[in-house]
Parts: sequence; C-alpha cells; structure tokens
Amino acid sequence: MSSSPPEVSLDDEVFVTRAQAGDLEAYELLVARHTASAYRTAVLLGAGSDAEDVIQEAFVKGYRKLSRYRGESSFRSWLLAIVANETRNLHRSRNRRDGLVLRAAAANLESDIAEDVAVGTVLAGERRATLIQALRLLPVKDREVIVCRYLLDFSEDETVAMLGWPRGTVKSRTSRALAKLRGLLDREEVHDG
Repeated sequence: MSSSPPEVSLDDEVFVTRAQAGDLEAYELLVARHTASAYRTAVLLGAGSDAEDVIQEAFVKGYRKLSRYRGESSFRSWLLAIVANETRNLHRSRNRRDGLVLRAAAANLESDIAEDVAVGTVLAGERRATLIQALRLLPVKDREVIVCRYLLDFSEDETVAMLGWPRGTVKSRTSRALAKLRGLLDREEVHDG
C-alpha cells in the first residue's frame, strides 16, 4: 500500500479549517499539495499551454469560495471541480476567438518524449500522443469523465463530486465515452496500420 487517501483527506481537513479561519499559510500548503493534480487535470481537460493560468485562477477562486466548502466531498475533488470549471471557461473564451481552438490543439500534440531514442520510449510517446489526440476528438463531457476516471484515477464518488453529475450519468457516460474512445483508437490503428 503506497499511500492512504484518508490520511491525506484528514490532513486536508485540518488545513481547510485553518484556512477558513483566515490562516493564509494553511491555504498555501493546500495549494502546494494539490498543484500537481490541478495542473494535470487542466492539461488533460484541454487547457494545454494555458494550464498554469487556469490553475492559478482556480486557486484564487477556491480561496474566495473556501467558506462554501462543507466537506461533503474531499477538498481535492472540490478544488479539481473548480479547475474543471475554469478549464470550461477557457474553452468558452477560446470558442469566441476564431481559430484558437485549432491552433491550441495542434500546438498541444507535442509529446513529452525525452531525448532517449530507445524504441520503447518512442513507441510509448507515440501511443500517448495518439491517446491525447483521440481524447481531444471526444465531446467535452465524454473527455471530462474519461480524464477523471482513468487519467486522474478518481473513484466514482470523486468523479460525481468533481463533475457535479448524478452517479448514473457518470456510469453511463463513462461506458459510452470508453466505447467512442476505443472506436477512435481502432480507426487510428487501422489508419496507421
């Protein structure tokens, strides 16, 4: 057992309580603890090169709305729901500007392949790029549920809390989104084949 989520949750609750009482340092510790998962969430939901701006805005909004946090879900789920909303806001503003969505998608297709030229590394990078490209072709809600369940490794409860959807919707959309993703990946495999 590598980590125990209840311990992290308990620590979060202590810091949240302190932050709600005005302890800025406690909130800074929460920010430090959740920055990596917030960044990953923003990138995977399509923020791309704007991910840092998205999470910065999410952390500011989280601080402003901290009094509304009731502990019904984990702090992480609550915060990542704000990140998801900020990413949606980014998508809406991008859609208002002509051509930015296409340019952002093309710019974000780069792979994080290191300079290592080993065949395994190259293949892993190509598979990752293919998966990211296929994810970007999914409708936004399908992409969100796949990212939450499989790339961020959220439980069903955390996905329900983050997306604000009923449990049945999460289950059915996950199933349909996986089928669509498989179809896209199968087509890509045949195309590259």
